[in-house]
Amino acid sequence: MLVFVTSDKGGTGRSVTSGNLAYRRALSGDDVCYLDFDFGSPTATGVFDIPAADATYGGLHSYVQGRTSSPRGIDVWTASDRRGLCPPTAVRGRLVLFPGDVGGGEFALTAPAMDNCIDLLLRLEEEFDVCFVDCSAGRSYALDMMLTATADPRLDGICSRWLVFHRWTRQHITAASGLVFGPRGVLQSGAARGHDPESLRNSIRFVRTAVPSADAFGFGELRPSQVAWQRRCDDQLRDMAVRHHLGPSVVLGTIPFEPMLQWREQLITDADVALSHVANPETVGAFDDLAQRLSDEMAWEGL
Repeated sequence: MLVFVTSDKGGTGRSVTSGNLAYRRALSGDDVCYLDFDFGSPTATGVFDIPAADATYGGLHSYVQGRTSSPRGIDVWTASDRRGLCPPTAVRGRLVLFPGDVGGGEFALTAPAMDNCIDLLLRLEEEFDVCFVDCSAGRSYALDMMLTATADPRLDGICSRWLVFHRWTRQHITAASGLVFGPRGVLQSGAARGHDPESLRNSIRFVRTAVPSADAFGFGELRPSQVAWQRRCDDQLRDMAVRHHLGPSVVLGTIPFEPMLQWREQLITDADVALSHVANPETVGAFDDLAQRLSDEMAWEGL
């Protein structure tokens, strides 16, 4: 399965959430890889706590542009600086990060670059159970590259799914809707590259991130008037999401506001919840649920 993750704005939690989804799938026994195609800002090494992997050559930039024959694949379990990343008793699968080149930047598409990209996706899809592909925010070269690749006949028959991340605000709802349904959005650009619009739309789901709740952690000090106002705002956002085609039927999951992720954009381990208590169980539960819904065919039925 190929899972492409994107967003219209930065700061949606796209990379840290998809990194945690990859981590949860690997903990459940799947072989998982994570490709940092955020060419403008390849920072996935920070999410996985592998600072030694930062390099200006040998990553996905170098590979796609034909400057190296194979991109670096880094075993997260052995290379990460995080202690206790995997419980000793866990039946884990592989977790491999393919980083971008530091300072590589965006670049225009060429036929050789597309061939390299498609060859890589074909090889990794066969080697791993789930491949997460982190695209740059907005209408980027990376997004165009992946829409072009998934329309290529060589990828026919491969399960490809798209996650569009947005925060739970008016601006982010508008931006996420525009990225998918607007001019030069995913659907329009995909159709121009040969995708069937209905099939492409059915392969897209939205993920709401940093969603606050007056009934959850962290809001016990609010006054009743503040709680009531927040609930009114939440109702208004739900109505707005429906009007922008981001209603419940196309939402794959919701990630609650998590203080740990606001301070440290990193993987959340079970020990962070059960031992040090620096993370909330609701967040890990949301990651687990979303990670499993990626394979739940009922969650991807035609709309």
